[in-house]
Amino acid sequence: MRDAVNLSRRNIPAVALVTSEFWAQGDFIARAAGLPDVPRVQLPHPVASTGRDNMLRVALDIRDAIVKALQGTAPAVGAATAPASSGPPASDPTGPGGGS
Repeated sequence: MRDAVNLSRRNIPAVALVTSEFWAQGDFIARAAGLPDVPRVQLPHPVASTGRDNMLRVALDIRDAIVKALQGTAPAVGAATAPASSGPPASDPTGPGGGS
C-alpha cells in the first residue's frame, strides 16, 4: 500500500494489491497519507505460500481489475475470489498436457 502511495505522489501509475485480510489497514494507510483514492485491487487471503497454480489463478482473476484501476476506470474493489482449492482455469498452461 505504501509503495502505491509513494509512486502515486510521484505521478507514477500504480495499483496496490491488498489481500482481504489487510483491506481495512490499506484504507487507513491511504487516508492517513492523504490519498484515499489510490487505486487498489483486493486479493483473496492468504495468497503467499498457496502454490504456483493458485498464484496463476489469482493473477488471471485480477488482471482486468489492475488494468482498469491503472486506467482510472474502476473503483478500489475486490476482484479475485477464487479459493485456493478450485481447479485450474481452462487457459492454465500448467494443467494437464500444458507447461514444460
